[in-house]
Amino acid sequence: MGERVIPTFELTRNYERIRQEIHEGIERVLESQHFILGKEVQDFENEVASYLEVPFAIGCASGSDALLLALMGLGIREGDEVITTPFTFFASASCIVRSGARPVFVDIDPRTYNMDPRQVIEALTPKTKAVIAVHLFGQMCELEEIAPQLKERNIALVEDCAQSFGAWRTLDGAPRRGGSIGDVGCFSFFPTKNLGCYGDGGMVTAASEELAKEIRLLRVHGAGQDYFHDKVGLNSRLDALQAAILRARLPHVEEWNRERRRVAERYEELFAQAELGENLQIPLEAEGNYHVYHQYVVRVKRRGALQEFLKERGVGTRIYYPRSLHKQRCFEEYLASGVVCPESEKLCEECLALPMFPELTAEEQERVVTSIREFYRG
Repeated sequence: MGERVIPTFELTRNYERIRQEIHEGIERVLESQHFILGKEVQDFENEVASYLEVPFAIGCASGSDALLLALMGLGIREGDEVITTPFTFFASASCIVRSGARPVFVDIDPRTYNMDPRQVIEALTPKTKAVIAVHLFGQMCELEEIAPQLKERNIALVEDCAQSFGAWRTLDGAPRRGGSIGDVGCFSFFPTKNLGCYGDGGMVTAASEELAKEIRLLRVHGAGQDYFHDKVGLNSRLDALQAAILRARLPHVEEWNRERRRVAERYEELFAQAELGENLQIPLEAEGNYHVYHQYVVRVKRRGALQEFLKERGVGTRIYYPRSLHKQRCFEEYLASGVVCPESEKLCEECLALPMFPELTAEEQERVVTSIREFYRG
């Protein structure tokens, strides 16, 4: 029998650490028999607002819904343009189309994989109504480069924090968490996220009471009271069972993020020792950032052959993302002709996500890096 497979992500080990707390939360909801919204969700919203240091947090059904609710709440509609990155999960752009607006893609910074803030400013037009900045793989965008100019032009700033819960960036000498800088922040609690539930769940943070009120209305079919609808909204409610699970997990997220950072540090040390040269490039943590490593994505040469080699040796890998969004067929009709994002396209050919989760052991990481070194040294 071969060695045990090293997965890219593993939930069981984490569950064993907090099994009792999870069961207590679920039991609390079962005893209450209140399963949709209610006190459990309200308490979780308040706890997240306190953790992120934001005035308002609104639970919803998923991270994808959080993005759509944010644009709906901001009044984005047909004829508007929304700028975002082409190197991200599909929902970061599909929400723009679903709101009736047109997505405008700007290329990435090849060092951080995040949207290049300089190109955002160059892409602004009179039709630009919002910018969706994605804090990809656990690292925040350099929002200070664009936020003041967007505010001057009355353009909304949406932070897509689906992969970055707990990440922060030093601004004006103080740490600011993702979701606390823009007009609105959007979070996913998909099970694999740094703070994940055991199903689907999401959240929107809002900087103003007016916007928070609008999003709370929109998540329940636009009804201020039962069967009286002020807007055409969504059915997008966070259920109490998921809120209880998230409340059990939230107090541990700082510890788990520190453990992820230690895993990243070990990778850096091991790859330095492996001396792979130009064959592999580790991710960069930008100055001033606290990266929480939702994913550990390297750039590699001969990716396809390497991935197959690692699979044969029981090392799991994933590709985030194999095709840039400006190249996706479903967006063709919405884009101006000749859209080019060469850095994103190049990264799609080279990126490879290695195993990354808080409980990943040093021995497992050594096996990952040893296998990669064997591939390149033949």
